[in-house]
Amino acid sequence: MLSGWRVEGGHIRNIYLIKDLARLSGHSIYTVKYYLKLGLFKEFGRSPETNYRYFDDAALKSLEKIHSLRKQGRSIKEIKDELL
Repeated sequence: MLSGWRVEGGHIRNIYLIKDLARLSGHSIYTVKYYLKLGLFKEFGRSPETNYRYFDDAALKSLEKIHSLRKQGRSIKEIKDELL
């Protein structure tokens, strides 16, 4: 389920929680957190009330690319080099 959206500069931006990213990208929550820790993608922001991480479509696209590259047998180092 989409966690929400917000309008920035006239554009609608989808906002996801980590559980949404995991489900939509085909990764486990643990794996998403691991990739985040490695710096393969970034969070969009955090909720000041709950400290939940928020992610946007760019993070989802990055995770989809990571998923595809891992299925091709690429190592984390190769993926990191390609993404960054």
